[in-house]
Amino acid sequence: MSEIAELTAVQLLAHYRDKTLSPVEVTEDVLLRIERYNPVVNAYCHVDPEGALKAARASEERWLKGEPCGALDGVPSSIKDLTLTIGMPTRKGSRTSSAEGPWDVDAPFSALMRKAGAVLLGKTTTPEFGWKGVTDNPLYGITRNPWDTRTTAGGSSGGAGAAAALNLGVLHQGSDAGGSIRIPCAFTGTFGVKPTFGYVPQWPASSMTILSHLGPMTRTVEDSVLMLQAVAQPDARDGLIGAPRTTPWLSEATDLKGLRIAYSPTFGYVDVDPQVAKVVAQAVRGLEQLGTHVEQIDPGFSDPLELFSTLWAAGAARLTGSMSAAQKQLLDPGLLRIAQRGERLSLDDFNAALEARAALVARMAAFHKHYDVLVSPMMPITAFDAGHDVPPGSGLQEWTQWTPFTYPFNLTQQPAASVPCGLAANGLPVGLHVVGARFADEQVLRVCQVYAKAFPTEHLEAPRVL
Repeated sequence: MSEIAELTAVQLLAHYRDKTLSPVEVTEDVLLRIERYNPVVNAYCHVDPEGALKAARASEERWLKGEPCGALDGVPSSIKDLTLTIGMPTRKGSRTSSAEGPWDVDAPFSALMRKAGAVLLGKTTTPEFGWKGVTDNPLYGITRNPWDTRTTAGGSSGGAGAAAALNLGVLHQGSDAGGSIRIPCAFTGTFGVKPTFGYVPQWPASSMTILSHLGPMTRTVEDSVLMLQAVAQPDARDGLIGAPRTTPWLSEATDLKGLRIAYSPTFGYVDVDPQVAKVVAQAVRGLEQLGTHVEQIDPGFSDPLELFSTLWAAGAARLTGSMSAAQKQLLDPGLLRIAQRGERLSLDDFNAALEARAALVARMAAFHKHYDVLVSPMMPITAFDAGHDVPPGSGLQEWTQWTPFTYPFNLTQQPAASVPCGLAANGLPVGLHVVGARFADEQVLRVCQVYAKAFPTEHLEAPRVL
């Protein structure tokens, strides 16, 4: 492995300023590592070496003149294969899509990354239309976890998680309508944040509409903050903008004195693997050492799985509604099954779900009057065998049944992050879930940044169990 492979975006930008590294050197190094490791993990479904090197050469010229075009100039980055990107196919992991293009439009996220100078390497793999919490699809196959290639990287931003874990590019775009940033970050030992709904512009609108958030996935909190600074900008095409935009900052704090933290090990209804529970409890003790006041208390709602499933099924039905019968037969059977459930929903069912969601929003708003953040395990389990929607032998039927900590906060649209907090006894990563009040994104980032600095975790150099 090269030394470049260990560098963060913050470090790369310092090298560019000092002219001790060039964006071309860095991009060439990243492309070589993608060529070596992507066949093992399937993080990328499309790589654009020619376009990346062209962008890197333009960046190099700007840095030599001392005139970078933006805050991410020359930083190798990726876009998820659900997000339109000029010159790159957006197939969404589906055989119902066409490779022909013309691929001549950038979604806001892609456009803002380019404007900031990021070098776009390619598109990362997703399950079909991002429908589930693991990453495999009928078009591109299975994405594997670099920590143990026999296991899943999670989903739906599993390609981004695998790429971040191996530093196959430094900044990675994820999307999260039910846990799709946070699940893979927990499984791959990386950092990711689902900002408050609407903080990052989204167009075209997700079929999951009010559940869907866009955000960064990186090795460090600082890199995610840099990425958010670039993409948390208004875009007139986004008709669902929900969050007031403040510029995220890099905190210089070294403690969290006076912060009120609610710690819920199970939310009152989740069965958590003891090895995961042990790692998370240790992380919470670390938060106490940083000066927080921790109270063990549940957030006070019952499992909103049925509520979430109703809105999820309605979105799936909307997604497939214009497809022909022949196209539907090409879909992942699980996605088709959920869409068919959505087709059977009535308008009363949908409106009742919206009313229940509003009540949950109010419940959490009241909760956060007493607590600055809520922390819990990110996942109740560690990564399981790849190629399965649920852990083999678990008796579970749907992916949502093994990720109960994630989807409540898509319903409430709160900022929520997964920060790595150690390894379970089986050697796989565990994530700490940090949830803030709506619009309190900086609070979530501050907690994660200070915690990660005080209790750093190891990074991968190469995939394990090849």
